[in-house]
Amino acid sequence: MLSHRLATPSRDLEWSDYLQRRAAEAQDPLLKAFFAAGCPDPDMPIGEASLVALDLETTGLDVQRHAIVSIGLVPFNLKRISLAKRRYWVVQPSRPLSEGSIAYHHITHSEVAKAPDLEEILPELLEALAGRLAVVHFRHIERPFLNEGVKARLGEGLRFPMIDTMSLEARLYRLSLWSRLRRWMRRPPVSIRLGDSRRRYGLPDYQGHHALVDALATAELFQAQVAKYYGPTLPVSALWT
Repeated sequence: MLSHRLATPSRDLEWSDYLQRRAAEAQDPLLKAFFAAGCPDPDMPIGEASLVALDLETTGLDVQRHAIVSIGLVPFNLKRISLAKRRYWVVQPSRPLSEGSIAYHHITHSEVAKAPDLEEILPELLEALAGRLAVVHFRHIERPFLNEGVKARLGEGLRFPMIDTMSLEARLYRLSLWSRLRRWMRRPPVSIRLGDSRRRYGLPDYQGHHALVDALATAELFQAQVAKYYGPTLPVSALWT
């Protein structure tokens, strides 16, 4: 197991205090209720935390020029994955689909034409996320796109703690002494993409770029990461960002 010292990143936010402050300041009732639900105590063992794997598909990678097109989430903990409580939405993006995005996630113009706007599914989405610790693979998609999407509709942003399974893989395979030696030898870096990361733990290949499938894949990857490297007693604050 990795030591607590090695596993703990520097924290620029005390999440419990932040969420309490947002609950007091939020004007929108949906956001006020979401922030009031809080998050796990920083010292709670990860094995006791209620988790939810979250994945977004977007029309591109630039939050200023692209938008959310689908959302998948799967509640879980370290012992089981609650597929019966899974959620999946196709939403109408605020910016047009491109041929590249259709080829990437296979969501077509006809699907989004009859899909709800993000604002219509926010009550369900926020209820499913409230009080749980979100687990994502590459938070630089989920965090800014959700924040901007909610801000555009409710006038207030949405920010909450996340565990990033890609970041955990980066600690192991991009920041280690061995990875530095590989760079010095001009060897290509180890891939920390979702599918490649899963293969290192013996997890099966899934068809990627579907929000619900990728959420499930992320939940399974996190369970494997904790089992191999961290253990269920590690505090959640050692893993979230």
